[in-house]
Formats: sequence, C-alpha cells, structure tokens
Amino acid sequence: MTAPKHRTSPDRAASGPSRPPRPPRPFTLWREVLTAYAAPALTAGAAGVVTGQRELAVAACTSIAGTSAVVAFLVGTWLRHGGRPRRWTLTAPRGVLTAVLVISAVAAAALLGWFTAQWLPAHTPFPATPWLERLRVDLPVSAALATTIVTLRWRSTTTAPPA
Repeated sequence: MTAPKHRTSPDRAASGPSRPPRPPRPFTLWREVLTAYAAPALTAGAAGVVTGQRELAVAACTSIAGTSAVVAFLVGTWLRHGGRPRRWTLTAPRGVLTAVLVISAVAAAALLGWFTAQWLPAHTPFPATPWLERLRVDLPVSAALATTIVTLRWRSTTTAPPA
C-alpha cells in the first residue's frame, strides 16, 4: 500500500490544473502609510531596545517612522494623481521610475534634515541637540526606503495603458 501524496507534492502540482496567478491587492494609500509607519517603528525600535540605544528607540517612533509615513503618503498621493496616474509613470521602466522618485525624495529629505540640524539652531533660539543631528541621517534614509517600497508596490498594482 502506498502512502497518500501530499497536496503540494511536485507530482500533483505538475499533473494538476494550473491556477492563474493571484492578482496583487489594490493599492490602498492608508494601508501603505500605516505600513510605512509601523515597519520602521517596530524594526528600529526593537534594534534600539536590544542594543540599549534609548535614542534609537525614541527616534524609531518619531523621526524615522514619521518620515516614512509622511513620505509614503506624499509619494502615494502623487503617484495616484487623483486616481488618474500620469502616463510616464506607467510607461517608464519600473527601475527608472523608482530611481527618479527616490533621488527626488532623498534630496528633499536631506535638505530638510540639513535645515533642521544646521540652519535652525544657527538662526533661531532653538538649541542644537544630538536629536537634531540624527535628522541629517534619519530623514534621507527613511525617505529612500519609503519611496522605494511605495513606488514598487504601486507599480505592481497598475497596468500600462494601451499604446
């Protein structure tokens, strides 16, 4: 007597009818923003707790996750363009689109980080603190990750318009 074959055995998969691939979940902005906040907050927060870096644990829930959520919202909103995406965002190769948006977001975040860490304390009564210095790194890195993930996720749910 032979043992019954498991459902996922290669023989069964090869002989059974093939299923069409499952379509990706639709791009839902609030879900992307929530994920953009939660993922870095949990990972960087856990790293801060495990390594005993209290400053990292606090930054994880504030500057790191906050920047990620804001950037995810802005990029996602821009990509959706009121429900009618721009033609070039659909026809450009995924890598090119992602690179263009990442470079733009990182440049803007780096400028904001510099402004907050350098210019603000030099020209206002706001004191320079180590927390402000973290923004020079936290903002561009968070922006790069959030932009990459949101752009790739959005692009995987869209189809190119007919030529």
